[in-house]
Amino acid sequence: MTAEPLSLEPLCLESQSLEPLSLALLSLVGVSVLLDLAVGDPHRLPHPVVGMGRVIAYLERAWNRGSPRMRRWRGAGLTATLVVGTFGLTWSALALLSLVHPWLALAAELWLVTTALSIKGLVDAARAVAVPLAGGDLPAAREELAMIVGRDTEHLEEAELARGAVETVAENTVDGITAPLFWALLGGAPLALAYKAVNTLDSMVGYRNARYADFGYASARLDDLANWLPARLTALTLWLAAWAMPGARRRGALAATWRQAPRHPSPNAGWPEAMVAQLLGVQLGGTNHYAGVASHRAVLGEAIEALKVAHIHRAIRHMHGGWLAFLLLMALAVLITEGLT
Repeated sequence: MTAEPLSLEPLCLESQSLEPLSLALLSLVGVSVLLDLAVGDPHRLPHPVVGMGRVIAYLERAWNRGSPRMRRWRGAGLTATLVVGTFGLTWSALALLSLVHPWLALAAELWLVTTALSIKGLVDAARAVAVPLAGGDLPAAREELAMIVGRDTEHLEEAELARGAVETVAENTVDGITAPLFWALLGGAPLALAYKAVNTLDSMVGYRNARYADFGYASARLDDLANWLPARLTALTLWLAAWAMPGARRRGALAATWRQAPRHPSPNAGWPEAMVAQLLGVQLGGTNHYAGVASHRAVLGEAIEALKVAHIHRAIRHMHGGWLAFLLLMALAVLITEGLT
């Protein structure tokens, strides 16, 4: 009896054949994580989120008018159009590429899942604040922080600059890393990009102000739903990973996060922020200013340590530990699912 030749075909011959929580999807997502860590988002390559933003901006100008009731219906139409359209276009493109060659479809899906992740981009953005802050260059640190937050930064001192960077790292651990991983493991690139469409809609029209309160209502609620489970799992995996990190304040962190997270105005952002605050022994939240107007938020954590630039680097380490533990947790779910089928 002769041995059969080793097949070099991809684990998934066609994108549409991928099964949720499968070893094939886990392999695809794992390679995408490595690609994002290595290259991030090269500026010379087109990015799907840029295209989504242009579509949202165009349709918002055309549809955001009329009575409050009409704005809600049109906003819901925008949400459905972009999310369903993104999923359908991605699935169709991968299906067509698989007809040309399975490897071409696989390469395209790897790239598309990579664009849904922001691990390297988040680290780079946080370090861009930390580096000038460590050197005492407050104006440069303020400019860098203004690139990633909506609050006024012109008069912030070291503690508030560090707080803004730490909060950004904590909150975006979900939006930019664990939630895309979660949805990619359930549906590959089509579902990962559909999630990014939801997230982009929320970031552009999901505001509670006169212009978007009605038009962005559906977008904001769908974003809340899409992040609900990933946000809570992320708080858990941040805590689990902290057991391997010297100096992390793990004792009581789960119970304190459970109590404090609901105080945040977002139903999801409070979970990673509260956990990071507990693990660092710092206080997040408080008063921010937007266009000169003060906005008061509930505080998270306890001010055991005064916020400083070192906490930005520690938050980055917790972020890495959190997404890695999240991926391992999802891998365990994959193995259990595979074992049951």
